[in-house]
Amino acid sequence: MNIRNHCITPDWPAPPNVRALQTTRQGGVSDAPYDSLNLGDHVGDKPLTVARNRVLLNHLLPSEPVWLEQTHGTVVANADNAGCLPQADACIARHSESVCVVMTADCLPVLLCDAQGSVVGAAHAGWKGMVAGVIESTVLSMNVPTQNLMVWLGPAISQDAFEVGEEVRAAFVAAQPQAASAFTTGQPGKWLADIYALARIRLNALGITQIYGGNHCTYRESEEFFSYRRDGATGRMGTFIWLE
Repeated sequence: MNIRNHCITPDWPAPPNVRALQTTRQGGVSDAPYDSLNLGDHVGDKPLTVARNRVLLNHLLPSEPVWLEQTHGTVVANADNAGCLPQADACIARHSESVCVVMTADCLPVLLCDAQGSVVGAAHAGWKGMVAGVIESTVLSMNVPTQNLMVWLGPAISQDAFEVGEEVRAAFVAAQPQAASAFTTGQPGKWLADIYALARIRLNALGITQIYGGNHCTYRESEEFFSYRRDGATGRMGTFIWLE
């Protein structure tokens, strides 16, 4: 089993020493409904199976990733100080071979690096974390001029499949009026949210214009991606970044 053949390499003009990897649902050993490369140890899959999937993946990485206990918040962990499992929704690294990772199954994974290849970051940006400021917190923690940053948006749920309530739209629009453009009307009292557009609006507001990716739908592409909204009980993909 060649797990590399089932992973996505981000298409962005990152410096040569910046390495990144996006898993799909394929290439692992988990049984349904977690089939097959489930990396989440909190979703009901067998712990030994999840551990085996992570070992398979580790052959593609320079070191053990800093797995986060994600809470839909804005805390940013430092992969250079790897220790106990951090409760955080983002991670940064400046040392070579420190591996950042976030796990998703509809939420938006955001990878960041600077043009000099001196720092990398990964953020788990579901709507709750995004409206709370997880992207801004990650950028602040990277501590480099924002015009030097570039971003890759990994697989997330598309607008057509992401129906939310009025309170979600109101929260985004209250923070940034231009966020209204990322919503179209759905069922009565509901809105269809473009999570990719919402991320771009926030990144642009920070002065970041080099933004790539954002062309998948975890909900629709059922053969490639896990989707919590589609399946309920399901696995998690991993989005990884590190410096060589």
